[in-house]
Amino acid sequence: MSDYNISAIGHIQSPYKQKFAIPRQPRLVPQAKAKLIFSPDFNREEFVRGLDEFTHIWLLFRFHETADKGYSAMVRPPRLGGNERKGVFATRATFRPNAIGMSAVKLEGIEYKNGQLSLLLAGIDLLDGTPIIDIKPYLPYSDSMPDASAGFADTRPETEMTVEFSPQAIEFINAQTQYPELHDFISNVLKQDPRPAYKKQKEEMQSYGMTLYNFNIRWQVNDSHNLVTNIEKN
Repeated sequence: MSDYNISAIGHIQSPYKQKFAIPRQPRLVPQAKAKLIFSPDFNREEFVRGLDEFTHIWLLFRFHETADKGYSAMVRPPRLGGNERKGVFATRATFRPNAIGMSAVKLEGIEYKNGQLSLLLAGIDLLDGTPIIDIKPYLPYSDSMPDASAGFADTRPETEMTVEFSPQAIEFINAQTQYPELHDFISNVLKQDPRPAYKKQKEEMQSYGMTLYNFNIRWQVNDSHNLVTNIEKN
């Protein structure tokens, strides 16, 4: 078996500062905005000339926070409640032999500012700092196959989770101006129900915290209802 050396072409600046609460697939939370910052060797506009003609792109990346933990032949997909094992190549699990992932995301623009080339992205599902190893344009006529079967993941994941914001949380959101979609961003992240599968079976009230952008967000879950209790800056 041959070994290959792959260099990152850039990294992601993402609102997701921890793995917890990241959507399990891209474009489930369209308000998740990010930047792809190109590395010095690829920081030239020639590399992306013509890319602005496409609305969506594929990102190939490394699961950098789990790559050193090795891989498993069998994994427990969250879509199956963590109760059933599938072969790793039948899933999009992180614990893969080469720790490579892929995401189809929306390309909102190309920026070259102060000598730095960046891509403006939306619908991201990547952790802050994720190394990007390649970019390819998304081709609807080839990449979209409406008649394809997706096995145990055949339908878009939906939950019945509702979201409510406390007066303090609403006041904080209204006072900040940097992220105008912050309310909807938080709501859509929580509607995905980011809790571990075993937690979803518990009936008692549960409290959680996550970091989005530079904000600490606290919320409570009671049955299928989320109450955002507090938001503050890091």
